[in-house]
Amino acid sequence: MSSGNHNIARHLALMAAAQPGTAALKIPRGRTRAGDIDYLTLTFAELDAEVAAWSARLAAAGVRRGDRTLVMVRQGLPLIASAFALFRLGAVPVVIDSGMGLKTFLACVARSRPRALVGIPFARLVSRIFRSAFSTVKIRVAASSSLTARLSSGLQPSILNAPPVNSAATDLAAVLFTSGSTGSPKGVCYEHGMFEAQVRLIRDTYGIVPGEIDLPLLPIFALFNPALGMTTIVPEIDPRRPAEVNPAKIVQAIRQENVTNSFGSPTLWRKIGDHCREHKITLPSLRRVLCAGAPVPAALWEYSWAFLPNGQLHSPYGATEALPVATVSADEINLIFGCGACVGRAVREIKVKIIAITDDLIPSLTEARELPVGKIGEIIACGPVVTTTYDALPAATAEAKIADGSTVWHRMGDCGYLDADGRLWFCGRKAERVETSSGTLHTEPCEQVFRAHPRAARCALVGIDPSGQQRPAVVVEAVVKDSTEARAFARELRTLALAHPHTAQIRTFYFPPNFP
Repeated sequence: MSSGNHNIARHLALMAAAQPGTAALKIPRGRTRAGDIDYLTLTFAELDAEVAAWSARLAAAGVRRGDRTLVMVRQGLPLIASAFALFRLGAVPVVIDSGMGLKTFLACVARSRPRALVGIPFARLVSRIFRSAFSTVKIRVAASSSLTARLSSGLQPSILNAPPVNSAATDLAAVLFTSGSTGSPKGVCYEHGMFEAQVRLIRDTYGIVPGEIDLPLLPIFALFNPALGMTTIVPEIDPRRPAEVNPAKIVQAIRQENVTNSFGSPTLWRKIGDHCREHKITLPSLRRVLCAGAPVPAALWEYSWAFLPNGQLHSPYGATEALPVATVSADEINLIFGCGACVGRAVREIKVKIIAITDDLIPSLTEARELPVGKIGEIIACGPVVTTTYDALPAATAEAKIADGSTVWHRMGDCGYLDADGRLWFCGRKAERVETSSGTLHTEPCEQVFRAHPRAARCALVGIDPSGQQRPAVVVEAVVKDSTEARAFARELRTLALAHPHTAQIRTFYFPPNFP
């Protein structure tokens, strides 16, 4: 890693100098009389000034270099401005998904021990009510949609124009919590050099250039845009309930603003894609859609070409602890077939290995048994975007990390294999594998068999009884009228199961009307 300032906030100032009049951020605020989305627009120069004002206000409130600062603000301008302002000061943003439930959220707050809080009024109220979880908070700063005009007249130009503090590549930059969807939420410690590497690998892997326009359906990914020189279009979506998004509003934003890039989950993009197919709409400005968070359904791969005439679908593989690790595109996926979900080849600078599955600690790579091509095992990765520790959780760090001299490998928590061409295949979460008396079943290879049924788009492999003697069953989200219909549906699924050796032993099916 080269010497010098690695503070991620410096990229915004560089972009403000290179393209000062280019729109950096567009925030929806209603509709025009013609029905178009009406946006509040900030240029890169204006966003840089906004961040400077936030930095000055935070500093005036007493936020210092190294201070952990809990960020509880709305997506768009407050999130981007407050995060970059904290980076600029050398403070450490702590970002926790409030959708994980109050009890879990409060436990995460208490463990992260923030000294400061930047939040909307409700967040500051919560911090007063639940005092024990917020006992370390000494500074509370009110979040606002805009501070520049109010502050610039009352502060010295030298404060507003102060450059980002010098940060080493190994300095702690942020603590970002995992969602907790596959286990207890954990704070992932990001260093400035890791953010630098993420920007570099995302830009180079997907050919992103300054001046592009992004609509991020996951708010946290908007934080990369100022460093990439992309305009951020804030989507009309509730980040707490993304599955309830109105696809027509997303499509309107893409077409009206000539969006070139978007990141979202397969669930969201399937909903958007279905809307496009139903209404015979295309999205000609999109160059790429990055679809991650779960395996992309085969149907979405197949029909994505219909609504992306000038672009294609990509699926990056990774986790909060390591992103990106690998990637695959629609033009590749249509040429390959296999067991599980192909997630492509490791991106430049990243190494991937498959090791024998174990729930034990692996202190050193010499204690792991690497598996041959085609053999399903546990996926591990190393590289400049791979984080090395969880915050205040030494036991979790020991469980997830493997030492290899000065290098640290991350255990992805997933099972998969490498094929003869070096492509990585995802076979499911390690914790969700089903250990039967006749062998191990993995979720993705099994579930993809049943997803071929038109009524089984959402299904889950589960195990009944103790590990090693589990009976496999498949839970399918479906509305069935009575037991007669349920038995008929089960027979159809059983026929699919018998057509494949790895699912032939599955005989039990459940049909709840809704998944969580």
